[in-house]
Amino acid sequence: MIETITFALFAAVTVGCALGVVLVKDPWHAALLLGGALSSLAVHYVMLQATFPATMQILVYVGGVLVLITFAVMLTRTEQPKSEVYS
Repeated sequence: MIETITFALFAAVTVGCALGVVLVKDPWHAALLLGGALSSLAVHYVMLQATFPATMQILVYVGGVLVLITFAVMLTRTEQPKSEVYS
């Protein structure tokens, strides 16, 4: 019973974060939601008692790919021009 509730909870988190990645406009928020989706997917691996894929999911995808996405977002983000007020 507890496994079913845990699975349903993390399935909802995974689907919600994945939808958020697609729907949000800010790339920084999309990267954070991607981290949430990938982390909750690792929980599914743990529930299947597949600890090696869960560990690799956290180390490679959440740790590595998300850091690369974060650097890409930080390096490509441009400052919005401030509107000048003329009096």
